[in-house]
Amino acid sequence: MLVAVFQQSATGAAYHLHPTALVETQSVGDGTHVGAFVHVLAGARIGRDCDLGDHIYVDSGVWVGDRVTVKSGAQLWSGAHIEDDVFIGANATFTEDPGPGNTVVKRGANIGANATILRGVTIDEHVIVEAGAVVSNNVPRNAIVTGNPARIVGYAGVLKQEPDSIASAPAAGISKTNVEGVTLHRLPLVNDLRGMLSFGEVGREVPFPVKRYFLVFDVATEQIRGEHAHRTLHQFLICVHGRCALVADDGQHRQEFLLDSPTVAVYIPPMVWAVQYKYSTDGVLLALASGEYDPGDYIRDYSEYLSLKQALKEAARRD
Repeated sequence: MLVAVFQQSATGAAYHLHPTALVETQSVGDGTHVGAFVHVLAGARIGRDCDLGDHIYVDSGVWVGDRVTVKSGAQLWSGAHIEDDVFIGANATFTEDPGPGNTVVKRGANIGANATILRGVTIDEHVIVEAGAVVSNNVPRNAIVTGNPARIVGYAGVLKQEPDSIASAPAAGISKTNVEGVTLHRLPLVNDLRGMLSFGEVGREVPFPVKRYFLVFDVATEQIRGEHAHRTLHQFLICVHGRCALVADDGQHRQEFLLDSPTVAVYIPPMVWAVQYKYSTDGVLLALASGEYDPGDYIRDYSEYLSLKQALKEAARRD
């Protein structure tokens, strides 16, 4: 019976090595377990407390962080950069196709079994790539993707709140949500023989003076919009035709809303991260905005957004 033994790297780190494994690199971290028939080439780097299952191939130049789990049969080809606390399912493949840049999987991501990750893409923090997906484009933080090619079908950690359609809509009013400052608005509805009418007034249903509007339409179902926050801009979003989903995120809480009626709107205050996706082919989103277009008001990097939110909280505590 072949039993894993302790092996010592050039740095003095002790790790568990199955006798059938071939580890050519001298860079393996403390506490890592290397399973049967694993082949790790020279020039690869494996972090601390990793778990490499059986029959895994790790190419030269691959970088694996700490506490990474790689299940049996996975292939990590040159250019793969795996950050800490990532899970990689059985038979997942990071392609060896030539291409520019590294393939980056950021902290906390989960790659499903038999998934294929093409060279050069970035999979952001806490992404879930479902089993068998083929990822050919960058995936934003917290997204859940599936299919070939992979498309976003949800966001991890969101509380879903799906407003009712016109036929069963409750009385008009404003509801708080789990996201700081975000409110759900059910707009007045008048229904008679001539048709349906919904409306809103600035200062009542719309909680800020409106200086601009824009429309988003003809969005392919696999595409997403938004993916940013505003420093000072207020927005009031209504899907006036068709439907789309909105995810609002205050850095601690995320909530998803289904905008499927012109009687349903969501107010987004400054410093809330927002994403729109799952557009129907006939979806038309109307956005009312408190200011004119200003590219400097956008925050497009989620890490920067979190840093700014933290700075604002610390400033508020000092005041």
